[in-house]
Amino acid sequence: MLTPKEASANAREFCGLAPVIPVLVVQEVAHAVPLAEALVRGGLPVLEVTLRTPAALEVIRAMAAVAGGVVGAGTILTPEDAKAAREAGALFGVSPGVTDSLVEACEAEDLPLLGGVATVSEAMRMLERGYEVCKFFPAEANGGAATLRAFAGPLPQMSFCPTGGVTPANAPDYLKLPNVLCVGGSWVAEASLLRDGRWDEVERLAREASRLERGRP
Repeated sequence: MLTPKEASANAREFCGLAPVIPVLVVQEVAHAVPLAEALVRGGLPVLEVTLRTPAALEVIRAMAAVAGGVVGAGTILTPEDAKAAREAGALFGVSPGVTDSLVEACEAEDLPLLGGVATVSEAMRMLERGYEVCKFFPAEANGGAATLRAFAGPLPQMSFCPTGGVTPANAPDYLKLPNVLCVGGSWVAEASLLRDGRWDEVERLAREASRLERGRP
């Protein structure tokens, strides 16, 4: 059974592999492998496949076989989601918020959780449970980089992956903060690129994103 300390260490490791974690909404299983290969080639090995489509679990299963990829499941809402994601091959989970039952399920499934928080109180509750790495969501709607900068004072031990409204224009504002490990963003794999099979363009956008500088390793 995964401990909060182990989950945080794993999340910190994943978040340290690249400055951007692509947030992927994939409608067709046929897109899974070429999409993952393009992102990995572009320097973004950590992939969050959101559980927002009927194909999501099969997409995770297909992407898990792509060399160099670290595939996780996003939009995990329930213990059942955690179990299904783990069985599909997800190496980590991402949730928009956290509940006791969800955290406990992820621990039982040995699924490191990047749990979503939006306030200092929510972050403190995760710290109380032993988690030191969280998702900050929805980032822009909750004050953006300025809010996370304010969090750093009272919560220096907590690190974040802000997601929600993050773009190439504002990503540098987040990445320069000492409490930000990486950002989550969907711009590297927009629906139109997948629909048209523009994998070269996905790779190009991924390569640009992989070169964004962070304030710390």
